[in-house]
Amino acid sequence: MPDIDLRLGTARIQVFNRIFWRLSALTSVCVTAHETEMIAKLAHVARFIAHHPLTRRHRAAAFLRFIRFQLRARLNEEVIIPWIEGTDLVVRRGMTGATGNVYAGLHDYSEMAFLLHFLRPNDLFYDVGANVGSYSVLASGVCRARTLAFEPDPDAAAALRRNVEFNGLVDLVSVRDVAVGSSEGVANFTTGLGTGNHVAIAEAGATRQVPITTLDKVSAQEMPTLLKVDVEGFNLQVVAGARATLSSDSLKAIIIEWPSEVVDTLVSFGFSRMNYDPLSRRIDESHDHEREKNALFIRDRTFVDARVAAGRRFSVCGMEL
Repeated sequence: MPDIDLRLGTARIQVFNRIFWRLSALTSVCVTAHETEMIAKLAHVARFIAHHPLTRRHRAAAFLRFIRFQLRARLNEEVIIPWIEGTDLVVRRGMTGATGNVYAGLHDYSEMAFLLHFLRPNDLFYDVGANVGSYSVLASGVCRARTLAFEPDPDAAAALRRNVEFNGLVDLVSVRDVAVGSSEGVANFTTGLGTGNHVAIAEAGATRQVPITTLDKVSAQEMPTLLKVDVEGFNLQVVAGARATLSSDSLKAIIIEWPSEVVDTLVSFGFSRMNYDPLSRRIDESHDHEREKNALFIRDRTFVDARVAAGRRFSVCGMEL
C-alpha cells in the first residue's frame, strides 16, 4: 500500500488529544479507570507517531501500521514484523519500545541511527537493559557486530532470545540473564510491570531476586566499542561498577537514559554530551536536551566522525539514512 500523507500538523494533533480528554471528562461517570488509562495511552501513541522524524511525511501510513499491528496482535500471540536489512522483530502486545519500531521504524530515532552508522562487523556492543532486543537485533542483525545483551527479567529475556534466534543471531548475540550494577551479588527486581520491570532501588511492590554483575567484571575479557545503558534509573550503580570499562580507549560512545545523574562521571573519563543528526550525519554539542529520552556521549571525536560518515546507508520507512 503506498504511503498517504495527510499532513497532520501539530495543531491538529493537539485538537485530537483535547477531544480525547474532553470525551473522557464528559463520560467520567461511566468510563472506568482502565478505559481512561487506555485513552491516555492512545493519545501518547498519537503524539509519538505525529512527531517522530521518520513519520512526519507519511503520518497516515504510520497510523495504519499502528492499527494493523493492534488488530494482528489481538488475533495472534506474537506478530512478526519485517524490519531493516532483512531483520525481523517478534513482537507482542504491551512490548513498549519494541512497538515504537513497528509504528515509526526506529523507536529511538537518533540513537538507533547512530548505532547503525557507527558499528562495524566484529565490533563489540554491550546492550545493558536489552529488554526484548531491539538494539541487539540492529547491532548484530544489521551491522553484524557482536553483542553482549544483559536482561535480568525472565519474560523480557525470553522475548530477547526469541528475537535473537528468529533472526539467526545466536553466534553473534550472547544473552546474560543478570542485572548490572556496582558490585556482584543479588538485587531485588520488580515484577508485574511487563517490559517496564527494573531493579527496585527503593521500596516497591512485588519483587524477585536476580543475580547482578558489574561491567568491569565482564569487560575484563574484552572491552566494548559501544555501550547502551537503559536500566530505569539504575545508572549510578552501573557506572560505579564500570570504572575500568570507562577508562578503556576501546570504548568510543555511550547511549544512556536522560536525564542522567552520571554526566560528571562520564565527562571525567573524557566523554562529551553530543547530539546526532542521522540525515546529515553531523555530531554537535547542542544543549537543547529537555525533551530527550536518551543521551549520546562520545570520546575520540575524530574517530567517531569518520566512522559515521563512512557508514552504510539504510532505508527506514521510505527514508534513506
